[in-house]
Amino acid sequence: MKLLFNIAWTHVSTRVRQTLVGMAGVSMGVGFTIMMAGLMQGSQIDFLRQLVDTMPHITVEDERRSVPTQPAEQEYAAVQMSDIANVGKRPGIRYSESVMSSLRSWIPGDVAPSAKTTAIVNHGGARIGITLSGIDPRREVQVSKLATQMREGKIDDLSRAPNGIIMGEALAEKLGVKTGNTVLLVGGQGVQLNSTVAGLYRSGLKRVDESQIYSLMGPAQVMMGQSGVINQLRLRLNDPMLAQKVAAQVEAQTGYKSVSWQEANADLLSSFTVRDFIVLTVMGAMLLTSSFATYNIISTITHEKRQDIAIMKSLGMREYAVRRIFIIEAAIIGVVGILFGWILGYLLCYGWSKITIFNPLTGATVPLQIYYSLAHYVIVGGISLVCCAGAAYFPARKATCVHPVEIIRGAS
Repeated sequence: MKLLFNIAWTHVSTRVRQTLVGMAGVSMGVGFTIMMAGLMQGSQIDFLRQLVDTMPHITVEDERRSVPTQPAEQEYAAVQMSDIANVGKRPGIRYSESVMSSLRSWIPGDVAPSAKTTAIVNHGGARIGITLSGIDPRREVQVSKLATQMREGKIDDLSRAPNGIIMGEALAEKLGVKTGNTVLLVGGQGVQLNSTVAGLYRSGLKRVDESQIYSLMGPAQVMMGQSGVINQLRLRLNDPMLAQKVAAQVEAQTGYKSVSWQEANADLLSSFTVRDFIVLTVMGAMLLTSSFATYNIISTITHEKRQDIAIMKSLGMREYAVRRIFIIEAAIIGVVGILFGWILGYLLCYGWSKITIFNPLTGATVPLQIYYSLAHYVIVGGISLVCCAGAAYFPARKATCVHPVEIIRGAS
């Protein structure tokens, strides 16, 4: 093996220009692939983080996923009931405090109650439909980022203002209101409530800022026309990626519909899957392209070393041993190129992370989010090394299959 390595090293070191070109091709492919992977995954993680921060990881509603099984269906399995009317009011989550205590005993996170309803906010002739969520400020800070999203006022100011509400900056701009102003809330039962704007928040998602208002439990329950009702539990987990699994367990325990943030945004996440496939295809093409440099170099070397191949085979060296020489050459080029590609990839990621993008809609500048992962370096390096070895195998195999006599005869 040492002899094969010495021969391979001699071939590589005597053709410095071609070797450097091959190494540069591998380095560029590895470096830009790592940069692309860090940029795409960083932007995706940042988007998901903003999405997750604006909503609970799991939402438990006071409804069932399907109509309860009817007595006829229980008695006669062949009978199917349809078009069943639900004439009663949704009673909310029964024994909500007991349910929350039970969930806190095992979920890796926390849970808070909420009274959710729809209403119309009326101010200065403008009438806008909104979602009103009654919350407990002491518990809300454990399950949402609302406290850190406040731009004016604090979440505790809800209890200091008469029928206090917190609305998004986008909605406040639409209505032309500021902190301390009074707006009229109109509920579905015709209930009207004069409410004071106790604060403004910005979640980062305009559709949320324009449609979501928070209040204490009491005003929300008054707007619902059902005093004391809790119709939603909001859960936040230590690891958001466990939401789907925990939601299934919560639904099995409570019987109420439990929706994880993944299920609520299934269509959006499916588009990420398509984008990931496209990105992987592009990165694979970049690595494959960089391997062509190695292929060209090994092809040139095998063509120029045909007489050397004939001499080695005539001296009794097996074909597989000769092929190994050229594969070792490609491995040397690949390994050195990968090492420099790792350095280039890190420098590119660091440089891109210092770039800021101006958002004309919000007037803010945000830095490009780069995700640094050791897995990117290992995977890209491994794939590039395999591509280099594969690029060397085919020209080496073709050259070593020729009989030594034919090579020598052709040279003469």
